[in-house]
Amino acid sequence: MASFDFIIIGSGILGTFHALHAARAGKRVLVLEKDNRPVSATVRNFGQVVPSGLSGRWYQYGRRSLELYHEIQQEHDISVRKNGSVYVASDADEWQLANELYDQRRADGYPCELWSQAQTLAKYPVLRPEYVKGSVVFPEEISVEPDLMIYKLIDYVTTKYANVTYRNNAAVVGCESTASGATVQLANGERFQAQKVLICNGSEFRLLYPDLFAESGLVVSKLQMMQTVPMPEISLPGNILTGLTIRRYESFADCPSYASLKTPEHLDELKKWGIHVLFKQALDGSIIIGDSHEYATALQTDDLGFDTKDYVNQLIIEEASRIVNFPVDRIQRTWAGFYAQTTQEIFEADLENVHIITGIGGKGMTSSAGFSEETIRRLFL
Repeated sequence: MASFDFIIIGSGILGTFHALHAARAGKRVLVLEKDNRPVSATVRNFGQVVPSGLSGRWYQYGRRSLELYHEIQQEHDISVRKNGSVYVASDADEWQLANELYDQRRADGYPCELWSQAQTLAKYPVLRPEYVKGSVVFPEEISVEPDLMIYKLIDYVTTKYANVTYRNNAAVVGCESTASGATVQLANGERFQAQKVLICNGSEFRLLYPDLFAESGLVVSKLQMMQTVPMPEISLPGNILTGLTIRRYESFADCPSYASLKTPEHLDELKKWGIHVLFKQALDGSIIIGDSHEYATALQTDDLGFDTKDYVNQLIIEEASRIVNFPVDRIQRTWAGFYAQTTQEIFEADLENVHIITGIGGKGMTSSAGFSEETIRRLFL
């Protein structure tokens, strides 16, 4: 039975960044991925790295993650583009929150700018003037290509660090602590042992410790997203977030005026489906638009279905049309993404030498790099 210092189950963004930091700490690492390649939450998102939207320790992890993304990009192209983030306020309440977050982030020493309506429209002429009240901008933030980044990151980690072994099509069906560490067993009968095992299982709750997950309080969020045909004539650099995002993200929820925020009647149906409209232009000129949120418990994930609801997509398109003046209905594909989340920020369980980390929610792309660095310190250093 082959031995390692550290076995990581799951090679999404959480698992892979844990592998990176463990490798940097000199550990012999085995990464096991049940699928041919990661196909879940890590690749079904916008690819927006936006610490500005987070609060507390996750905001700090996000800032550290930006440093790590830039550091890796200098060595190996993982699709990082530093085009910043802009939150576009559409009414007086959202503009007030934008101003308050600007004041907070300036006090934190985090680069930010406040743009008037004219400044915002000069940078983004595709925005409808009647929508724009002003915007708060974070120029240091980055975009990555979600359908490329994780594969490039895995390539970087396995190429740079000889102490990392990566196995795909390696579903783990057994995992247990032992007196000297932990052992795992694959579906094909292979067994491995390690000093410690980390399970980064995303929203897969049935293969390992199903009873624990049934009692965990974890829920799964289903998101609907879509992508337009390439529109190279459109320039939409960076992460474009809108008034609905200001009304949703936790950093704004920490602002003084948030407690008195009221939802206008025309946004009620969007709020019901957890819709907040974001835009991110891909390298080929196509534009990712989304998203919505539906929820189910860990035991009822199948109730969310594998389909996408045309009604929800139409709500997103109609709101997007109110924000920008290009044809957002020229859609080439739609999909549903699923991620696990918890009211406790993240789900962590320590079962002697087996550790479980999942339920990072929508914070994964932004904060996994910094968060996993701290986890490896706790486990090994």
